[in-house]
Amino acid sequence: MVDTAHKVLAEAVGGLVLVKLRDGKVRGKLKTFDMHLNIVLEDAEEIKGDQTRPLGTILIRGDGVVFVSPVEV
Repeated sequence: MVDTAHKVLAEAVGGLVLVKLRDGKVRGKLKTFDMHLNIVLEDAEEIKGDQTRPLGTILIRGDGVVFVSPVEV
């Protein structure tokens, strides 16, 4: 399963992803990630309800990630 998840994320690099965190959601362009699910997003935005707040380039620690999903545009 880890290999499948890694493959899906590797294919999503450069594309838009939604990251569900323990305390919220963010969306942005996946720049890179590692085996601990530390994630770098570019042009990220925080999502709260139907409002968004721009964050720019961010690093998300893997221990706060619930799931990552590619977003179809």
